[in-house]
Amino acid sequence: MDIQVFILGLLIGSFLNVCIYRIPREESIVVPGSHCPVCMNKLRAIDLIPVLSYLFLGRKCRFCKTKIGPRYMMVELLTGLVFLLLFNKYGDSIDFIVYTILMSILIVICFIDYDHMIIPDQLVFMATMVGILVILYNRKFPMYIYGNDPWYSPFIGVIIGSGSLLIISLIGMTIYKGQEVMGMGDVKIFIPIGLFLGFKMTAVTLFLSILLGAIISILLIVSGYKSVKSYIPFGPFIVLGTFISLIWGWDLFDLWYEFVFGM
Repeated sequence: MDIQVFILGLLIGSFLNVCIYRIPREESIVVPGSHCPVCMNKLRAIDLIPVLSYLFLGRKCRFCKTKIGPRYMMVELLTGLVFLLLFNKYGDSIDFIVYTILMSILIVICFIDYDHMIIPDQLVFMATMVGILVILYNRKFPMYIYGNDPWYSPFIGVIIGSGSLLIISLIGMTIYKGQEVMGMGDVKIFIPIGLFLGFKMTAVTLFLSILLGAIISILLIVSGYKSVKSYIPFGPFIVLGTFISLIWGWDLFDLWYEFVFGM
């Protein structure tokens, strides 16, 4: 079953590549069909096999021989790995389906934010709508991620996540005289994350996102890859923090709780 899930992830990852490329350009993700963005030739089915087509074609377009970057294969493999880890955590359950939907949307957001430093509103809206359905489902069939929290936990999660980043953004704009230090897209994306995760796991996600963002940003600055004044997109750290929370969030929360209250 693991192999089937991984292959499913590869296939979904191939579609996510389309979304990552087209959504920032405000193009339809449905029509036209898959084609080379350089020569515009329509790709054949044999050209669209995840990972294998990329390797067999020598990392080039079959028609114009334009080099294809490793990003496409990386997104496919990443999605396959994410699906596999979620399946190993949640098994064949509605939880697995729900979190693969969330992570699929977040993977698209991650790479769009990295490339264009934007988080499209339509992706936030889509994730929010699914999050509302998850809340309604949880009222009748409790889901693992919410633990034993009350029904309103997801809404507190929204306040914790989006509210905290909004405050950080306002404080930053005050200190730096109107210069934006936290994009509103980062604030908005915690709306669906809060709905999906509930307030405890949202708090874990927020902490991990800030911690990972700080550590990696410092390393980039020290290495000279980025300067102190460089803008580093926060979206990828939010996505990574969310995934860690989905897999190990409750273990991290229990460790923190034992450390604070078990001393």
